[in-house]
Amino acid sequence: MTSKHIAQILRPHRLRAAGWLLAATLGMMSVLPAVAAGPAASSAAVITVEGNRRVDAETIRSYFHSGTDGQFDEAARDAALKSLLATKLFDKVSIDRTARGLIVHVTEAPVLDRVAFEGNKKVKDADLAAAVESKPRGTLQRAAIQSDVNRIVEAYRHVGRDEVSVVPEVIDRGNGRADLVYMITEGAKTTVRRINFTGNQAFGARQLNAVIKTSERSVISMLTGGDVYDPDRIAQDRERLRLYYRSKGYADANVRAANAEYDPAAKGFTVTFVIDEGPLYHFGNVGVACNIPGVDSAKLSRIILARSGTTFDGNALDKTTEVLAIEMSKLGYPFANATPRIVRNEAARSVDIAFVVDQGARTYVERIEIHGNNRTRDYVIRREFDIAEGDPYNKTLIDRAERRLRNLNYFKTVKISNRPGSSPDRIVVDVEAIDQPTGDFFVSGGYSTTDGALVELKLGERNFYGTGKNLQSTFTYGQYSRGVDLLASEPYFLGTKVSAGIELFGRQTDATSYQSYGSATYGAKLLFGTPITEELGVQWRYALYNQNITLAPSTTGLTPSLAVQQAAAAGPAWVSATGSTTTYSTLDNTKTPTSGVRSQLSQDLAGLGGDVKFLRTTEDLRYYHSLNSDLVGMVRAQGGYVTGWGGQQVPLMNNFFGGPTMVRGFATNGFGPRDLTSGSTMDNVGGSMYWATTAELQSSIPGVPDEYGLKATAFIDAGSVFRYKGPTAFGTQSMQVANSNVVRSSVGAGLTWASPFGALTVDYAVPLSKAAYDVVQPLRFSAGPF
Repeated sequence: MTSKHIAQILRPHRLRAAGWLLAATLGMMSVLPAVAAGPAASSAAVITVEGNRRVDAETIRSYFHSGTDGQFDEAARDAALKSLLATKLFDKVSIDRTARGLIVHVTEAPVLDRVAFEGNKKVKDADLAAAVESKPRGTLQRAAIQSDVNRIVEAYRHVGRDEVSVVPEVIDRGNGRADLVYMITEGAKTTVRRINFTGNQAFGARQLNAVIKTSERSVISMLTGGDVYDPDRIAQDRERLRLYYRSKGYADANVRAANAEYDPAAKGFTVTFVIDEGPLYHFGNVGVACNIPGVDSAKLSRIILARSGTTFDGNALDKTTEVLAIEMSKLGYPFANATPRIVRNEAARSVDIAFVVDQGARTYVERIEIHGNNRTRDYVIRREFDIAEGDPYNKTLIDRAERRLRNLNYFKTVKISNRPGSSPDRIVVDVEAIDQPTGDFFVSGGYSTTDGALVELKLGERNFYGTGKNLQSTFTYGQYSRGVDLLASEPYFLGTKVSAGIELFGRQTDATSYQSYGSATYGAKLLFGTPITEELGVQWRYALYNQNITLAPSTTGLTPSLAVQQAAAAGPAWVSATGSTTTYSTLDNTKTPTSGVRSQLSQDLAGLGGDVKFLRTTEDLRYYHSLNSDLVGMVRAQGGYVTGWGGQQVPLMNNFFGGPTMVRGFATNGFGPRDLTSGSTMDNVGGSMYWATTAELQSSIPGVPDEYGLKATAFIDAGSVFRYKGPTAFGTQSMQVANSNVVRSSVGAGLTWASPFGALTVDYAVPLSKAAYDVVQPLRFSAGPF
């Protein structure tokens, strides 16, 4: 048998064997995965999602995390449930277990198309929208709605509306969308009917009422809003009282509580401040201990404000701490800090103070976070800081920035705090600045001895669109005068610390019993301000204006003074003047100062173009000193000199004229060089020099809080205007001018109310010395914006 025959015989058997082998192999391959998977494959968890419309199922599954065995135990299911609800995308989430795995049932929260407020008048929509958590294009959260209701109620409590009612209404728009409307019933204003103080021995209720901002209901408080019950303001009043006691020698004083009880019968609150005064202290030994090598403690001791033997003053401690820190920064130690170490001597009722200066930890500002400013831009706040991210942390500079932000008057409250940063040497500065309205709209009417009956409209915005720009406009229409003034200013021009502004003005006056002529002035000013230090600054200006004197037909048969005739005959004149005002101020408050010095030196040079040439210099120096808690002393000295140059005389309108702004008790243009020519109107023709002094006592009105702006004054004034240098002849006529330096003086009292409609001032002064030809006016009343 040949090999060929054998091959033919074996071929069928080989084919059958190959088929058997292939079948066995495929069978084993089908069995192996099942063997490898074991029993776990039969219980693999499958997550099925039901009810979702907008949210992808895979996104929901991503919140489930199985254990090492691939199972979702109770803890894993609970964690996933909480995580899904925390997304606020769902109204309801439930998880069911099945033999195959999990079924997740979700009900998606509707998307809010609109969040609206109906019925609100006392609180604006923008303020309420900022307060609530629900936002348009967000999801509707049932739990957040009640929280929003509470927030709205709290917002109304701050404006004295405790009886507010808020009802939320959800309007289904279909297709998973809804509107949320809060229906508000504001109710009546909730006021403070009575304020009590307990535990106070050193100061009476009248003095303490003047310290706090909250006030009892009265006619004045209805205008100022001080009688509105505001829990935040009452909390601030507690701190005001503590600081007041601390500044008056009571180092341990504490206001333990401020209890507010609502009286349904009176429909108002009774607020009781519980005070623990503690003993009165004086400063004992006061010194500086500097632990930094190379720094002389004796030199630092010269700048401290606390003095041994004087009454303890917490403000002096705070200011000294600040001054020392600033001085150390100047010496090259930015991390240095000064801490007052206080040692009380109970027996002697004295406090020894040692200001300990240490290098301090090297910490840096990681970032400055700002919130609460819904309107004011962040950069407006940041530019008030002298430090930035990455700079060494300096608490003194932070405190200075906080004061600057408060002084802007853009914010209801300003609070700066710190928290740890990403490393031990990093600090995060947290700035909370709550915006307040900054628009001005005043319509005032009244009577002025200068302008007669007048009506004035003032429109302005101190923080235009949150940029810090200032826009002001004033329109005046009076019995003897009409005027308009438009001002726009930028405190940080082109991002620098130079302020810039432009002013357009126009004013027209008529002849009165104080002057026989009318006048008209209109023009513009460019203003630039450059701060040099915190206390010293310079304002630069350029003014271009037209001035003119007009003569009214005489009804008395008298002839206008020759100087007036010449000025009227000269016609309109353009004045092109550049000038500066250097201001040095250490006042504690620019509006109602109680301590400090303020000096203003102004110079104007006219003649850089225009029709007239003159140089005008004035100085105004004021010093304030607090004599006690209710009494402030003020002394003032002012003077000026004007002269022509280039062969020209000073125009009549640019002379100095004596009146109640120098010495009260005298009429407008009531004293100074005067034309005494017989048959003339005997006008005041002005002088080239003046001086004036004032000694004044200022006191709050007993029982009236300071916020009302009521102030009584008693004063002595003295001054003079002299040295007329104008023409004494016009044509063939000449005039007789009384031109001597006669001292005018007066004594009197006054009352000023900084009302919401403007400053109302009444002065009564009796002249003590005067010239025979002077015009007196004991009673002076003025009204108008500040």
